[in-house]
Amino acid sequence: MERVSIVKCGDYQPSRVYEAVTRSINLLGGMSQFIKPGMKVLLKCNLLMRKKPEEATTTHPEIVAAAARLVREAGAVPTIADSPGGLFTERALRGVYRACGIEEIAARDQIQLNYNVEEAVRPHPQGKIIKSLAVIRAIEEADAVINIAKLKTHGMTLYTGAVKNLFGVIPGTTKAEYHLRMKKLKDFSDVLVDICTYVKPVLSIMDAVVGMEGQGPSAGDPRKIGAVLASGSPFALDVASVSLVGIPPGKVCTIQRAKERGLCSDLKDIALLGDSLEDLKIHDFKIPSHKHVGFIEQYFSGDSPVARFINAKFGPRPVFDYDGCIGCRDCEKNCPPRAITMVDGKPVADLNECIRCYCCQELCPKKAVHIKRSWLFRTFR
Repeated sequence: MERVSIVKCGDYQPSRVYEAVTRSINLLGGMSQFIKPGMKVLLKCNLLMRKKPEEATTTHPEIVAAAARLVREAGAVPTIADSPGGLFTERALRGVYRACGIEEIAARDQIQLNYNVEEAVRPHPQGKIIKSLAVIRAIEEADAVINIAKLKTHGMTLYTGAVKNLFGVIPGTTKAEYHLRMKKLKDFSDVLVDICTYVKPVLSIMDAVVGMEGQGPSAGDPRKIGAVLASGSPFALDVASVSLVGIPPGKVCTIQRAKERGLCSDLKDIALLGDSLEDLKIHDFKIPSHKHVGFIEQYFSGDSPVARFINAKFGPRPVFDYDGCIGCRDCEKNCPPRAITMVDGKPVADLNECIRCYCCQELCPKKAVHIKRSWLFRTFR
């Protein structure tokens, strides 16, 4: 059985976080079970965009700092890295590190930050959808990867956690290319599993002290959960994490795809260690009000005229709040199919071209993009 540790943690007070992260890893046998002295260890956290820690969009810096301290205590060298949404440049990284509080804890604790923006193309013959993938060079230069995710909802995939966090090893705008190539949710979810099986993180940690509910992964609401989870398996960690907030694992697309490959997908196959999941469980966690038009793909090709018509007329769609929009063009620049154009300084979406990846909502700095569903589609569902 896979093992997942669950430890109560009520807030981000540094000593409390360090104690919780330490206990969660000790329940699994300690950091020395995952890394060895002298290793270069990459801490892959979720730094989606320039957001303050209290907005719950990104991995909290104190969780990252605690993991880095434990890596050092085990005799290894930690480096913090991610490829946020948008351009993958040193300037962009500096802005994200600063806004997310990572720059501050890195200076405080003398933790190395990655500024290498080179990429490498590597073969992945075991991949189901992609047999080679572009990754940030920092991944290739590390001896081990520790995956530090944030528990959040997600407009396209319903949930984003340990497995989806590793999409951040794909450099910059290449992420948009992957969205465009894998338009179907099933295919995109398989790609996420492919990336995870390539990276093979030795340890995954879940920041669930404060998660995000509602319109995640960036436009939702912070929600106190009060826990830190850890596992050697990112798949098992996701199963335990969604169970913690009352989302059935079978409804999460990446968990479904993992099940098809014989990977951990059910809570009964997990040994839960530490504090009680049931005692910490959230029973009213809000999930996105929309959901991908999955039933269409059961009956029609995702690229067929019928599927495109139903999606365009009745499926979830981005709606722009022009009062909140500042005309920054982030939605236009990061739209994989180039379905968004600016008219009089405001975004307009061509719904016939929209692939429902919701990158526009995900990367909007002002939460000015909302996903709406027609009354007819809501009634049908």
